[in-house]
Amino acid sequence: MFDLSGRVAIVTGTSRGLGQYMARALARAGADLVLTSRTRESLQAFEAEIRGLGRRAVSLDLDVRNLESIDRMVSEAEKAFGRLDILVNNAGCNVRKPALDVTWDDWNLILDTNLRGSFFVAQAVARRMIPCGYGRIINIGSVTSVAGYAGLGPYGASRGGIRQLTMSLADDWGKHGVTVNCLAPGWFRTEQNKVLYENKEWVEYLCDRIPMKRPGRPEDLDAAVVFLASEGSSYVTGQTLLVDGGISTGATRALVQPVQKTSTLHKTVRSSSGGKKRRGR
Repeated sequence: MFDLSGRVAIVTGTSRGLGQYMARALARAGADLVLTSRTRESLQAFEAEIRGLGRRAVSLDLDVRNLESIDRMVSEAEKAFGRLDILVNNAGCNVRKPALDVTWDDWNLILDTNLRGSFFVAQAVARRMIPCGYGRIINIGSVTSVAGYAGLGPYGASRGGIRQLTMSLADDWGKHGVTVNCLAPGWFRTEQNKVLYENKEWVEYLCDRIPMKRPGRPEDLDAAVVFLASEGSSYVTGQTLLVDGGISTGATRALVQPVQKTSTLHKTVRSSSGGKKRRGR
């Protein structure tokens, strides 16, 4: 049910970070890979690694902000393998700034890359999947798809848009056998945010708000991406799967921390044979 042998997967944004981990997980499950980056040269070592796992792999240039680049990549991918079964829409970027400091260009960079780019890559790939009556599209969202964080306004808007886009495309393409889901990681250490994890106080603050008490590890996404890419998820579409250690359940404690001292309410009541009963409030 989770064997991807014979399937071809495109994973965008695989020059580093979580994109490589997800591509590696798909390859280990049996899929052949189309790897993409704005510079094909940056993919050479990773392509060799995928081939070392016994899978076919091809590296292609892709700038998701350029429609011609998208169409060219998808055409070359189809030509290389003859079929396209899986898309992991991973390419993205972020600019961390207080809302008052965000520029017009900051906004356009983030939304054009994360949201507009994801839509048009999905559209181009779906045009190949629909005639075959089969496809798995996995849009990469974030915990910011469902929660707001200061300093991440444009990024959160783009990832919230990904969640809504996922539901719309699922409704559009379900009748053609193409499922569309959103995989939403929580707080993972990546190249984009590694500076945050150098601050011990901030890491403690973060972990205190995650029920699992730790940030995500890249391998925490392996099973989720393979599931959404496989036959096992054939009746799952339009959904957002949060892999976030539970932080989306809410970051505010509803209960005070327990204290060592036993309260009056819980003091033992003396038996009538031993003296007076102590009544709680």
